[in-house]
Amino acid sequence: MSVSVENKPAKPARRFGGAAALVAAGILLSRLAGLIRDRVFAHYFGTSYVADAFRAALRIPNFLQNLFGEGVLSASFIPVYAGLLARDDKEEAGRVAGAVFAILALITSALVLVGVLATPIFIDAIAPGFEGEKRELTIRIVRILFPGGGLLVLSAWCLGVLNSHRRFFLSYSVGVLWNAAMIAALLWFGPHNRQEPLALRLAWASVAGCGLQFFAQLPTVLKLIPRLRVALAWQLKNVQVVIHNFGPVFVSRGVVQLSAYIDSMLASLLPTGAVTALAYAQTLALLPVSLFGMSVSASELPEMSSALGHEDEIAAFLRRRLVNGLRRIAFFVIPSVVAFVALGDLVAAAIYQSGRFQHSDAIWVWGILAGAGVGLLASTQGRLYSSAFYALKDTRTPLKFAVIRVALTTILGYICAKPLPPLLGIDPKWGVAGLTASAGVSGWIEYSLLRHALARRIGPAPLGIAYVARLWAAACAGAAVAWGIKLALPHIHPILAAACTLIPYGMTYLLLADPTHVRERIGSVLKPR
Repeated sequence: MSVSVENKPAKPARRFGGAAALVAAGILLSRLAGLIRDRVFAHYFGTSYVADAFRAALRIPNFLQNLFGEGVLSASFIPVYAGLLARDDKEEAGRVAGAVFAILALITSALVLVGVLATPIFIDAIAPGFEGEKRELTIRIVRILFPGGGLLVLSAWCLGVLNSHRRFFLSYSVGVLWNAAMIAALLWFGPHNRQEPLALRLAWASVAGCGLQFFAQLPTVLKLIPRLRVALAWQLKNVQVVIHNFGPVFVSRGVVQLSAYIDSMLASLLPTGAVTALAYAQTLALLPVSLFGMSVSASELPEMSSALGHEDEIAAFLRRRLVNGLRRIAFFVIPSVVAFVALGDLVAAAIYQSGRFQHSDAIWVWGILAGAGVGLLASTQGRLYSSAFYALKDTRTPLKFAVIRVALTTILGYICAKPLPPLLGIDPKWGVAGLTASAGVSGWIEYSLLRHALARRIGPAPLGIAYVARLWAAACAGAAVAWGIKLALPHIHPILAAACTLIPYGMTYLLLADPTHVRERIGSVLKPR
């Protein structure tokens, strides 16, 4: 398939890192709000059966957002819409954006209705280990949450428009509103309610937050598309391209989401608290994925999609963007992996240990987090490779590799979660750590397949063995320093312990990983003005 677009020169690359920094800043605010939300949630719910019910329920309506939302629209809508903007065809861009909105609104409305009616079936499929009052509570929560999933899909449409116009900060920071609504509900109702009614009130707060998230973006979106025409214009050529690209990405996202639901299903078969402990660990593990993997891949997709020129010119352009993005991801994700594996107990305790969440729970989350660290670098860099394929209008190659990944994750996850712990004489609750570790192994296989396939399309984009080795060595040295401090300061408050160890860890890593850059930054700060 040719990727050339007319005989125009390739567009000059925009400054590396600027857009990614805006995405990262927006995500950071949203994720910090999410961590606060989870800390308050852990205070009131701990790892109880009510916490399991809410966490499992939250996954099901989010299925809408994950299938029709950000990832799918980024891969199918942004390349087409950004290409129209690059050619200054604003009239057609408005028609395409309006048609995509109308189609999404129609489909998600129908799915929300079906979802509310078919909730018991979903619960039996996703959490077969839930019984009695735990199952009934989960059903009630899901039925409240489903409309919020529909609103998040429309919010993702806003994100696609904003990203195409390089308005990254708003689209990624608006998640603060969703978290803020839930935090407010927990703080207002938490002290005076039992866990069951508190969970229901929290579900209503989640729906309200979804609405806030959509309507906060809408005014800016309407200003950016003055020629917006909302209509079910299926027949437009560019809308057909979006729909054509949508299918494989939709299936690909469905496959990936299936993997997440399989993890949740297997966790539901483990002792009480496993579903919640997995969710706590995933919140922490997704922080570097979102900050560094998503920020780079999200900002690079419209840039890659806007490239014009001959096939060789576009390939060279993509290689430059890819190498730079991979190096930035590695610089931040490698120390995150080492921190999760070596210092995950301090991280979990500092974030969650309060009220019903005890130190033993923090150790449990640490084990799950260490398992997640196995594939963290692969999953973050894999996002950028997928973005490069999407920019080439190739949505089927990532789908094939996603199917392989999910098949491996399912097989390995079951083995590591269920039969392996009893065979090794390990408490069955630790099977949930086997889930995250097996997913990491499968993630590396998917990453390798993506890397080799893209190299055949555009040529190799080497990251540099020496560069990666230096980052790993710097992170391990930082962990050694942190462990020395940890052993010297036992029995102190979790937040203080984290501050005393993680700050020196980060400083040591920065000084050893990129000493020239750090010295330049320090010199610029200390230089007399």
